[in-house]
Amino acid sequence: MSSILHLLCRRTAVFVLLGVSLPGCSNASPSTRAADAQAAARTKIAQAKFEAYCKGAGEKITRTVEGVDGVFLLKLRPQEINFSRQFDMDDPYGHDSNGDRYIESFLGEKIHPKTPMIAGAPPRNGYRYVDALGEGGLRYRYTGAWKDVLITGSVMSGYYGKQWYSRNFVLDRTLAKDPAPRYGVTYDDISTHEDREYWIAGSSLRVIDLQTNEVIAERIGYMWDPGQGNNSGGRSPWLEAANYACPGFQRNKLVRYVWPAQQAQQTEDFVEKVLIPKAEK
Repeated sequence: MSSILHLLCRRTAVFVLLGVSLPGCSNASPSTRAADAQAAARTKIAQAKFEAYCKGAGEKITRTVEGVDGVFLLKLRPQEINFSRQFDMDDPYGHDSNGDRYIESFLGEKIHPKTPMIAGAPPRNGYRYVDALGEGGLRYRYTGAWKDVLITGSVMSGYYGKQWYSRNFVLDRTLAKDPAPRYGVTYDDISTHEDREYWIAGSSLRVIDLQTNEVIAERIGYMWDPGQGNNSGGRSPWLEAANYACPGFQRNKLVRYVWPAQQAQQTEDFVEKVLIPKAEK
């Protein structure tokens, strides 16, 4: 039967040229079909590994703390977003914002008064200050406020030389004084090299009592790219992987694709569950 089908497919190749295909016929070469089968098998292995990891993923909160003024960010996010670098162990799952934007996200309410940035996200109160290590290992304290900032137009903006004031959120940084915040926030990429071979990224986000060195909360998460690194058409593997994550980033269940908006601020959302910010007076 298979030989008859093969002969029929060969004699009806003209129909394929005309855009008509016959069931069971394929113009793919044996090498192409073998490559496709190998890719499909690889994707199946990757999905199975991801689903196995998901059984141990989730949030574990040992205790919560009320009335927290500020937090110590023990590790900051990179300045550059990792769109497709397969083996950079920079925690693509936990990435939500880069550079100063990561610090600003913990000042929540001061940036976005009483209104979440994302539909479906919980209200964010934010902290009064954030500490982080800077140059020379010195600890700096970050606060922020809305200020009128003088803007000078550039050539690219079409307003070259013109000046005007804009109401912007300005991050202020000063050398921190003792005592340091009691509670710290840090993250780690827990992927292995083999995980990354299959485009799987793992993440650990922890809240630590720095006085007792106790981890009082941890979130373990994983995501994977079903396209296995396919970057055709400008596709970004790690951005696509955010749609295949556990725990997932969906806040608004009506929205299927979540990156980048819903992945943003997810670190601070988790931390606020554990360290409840002090209410503003």
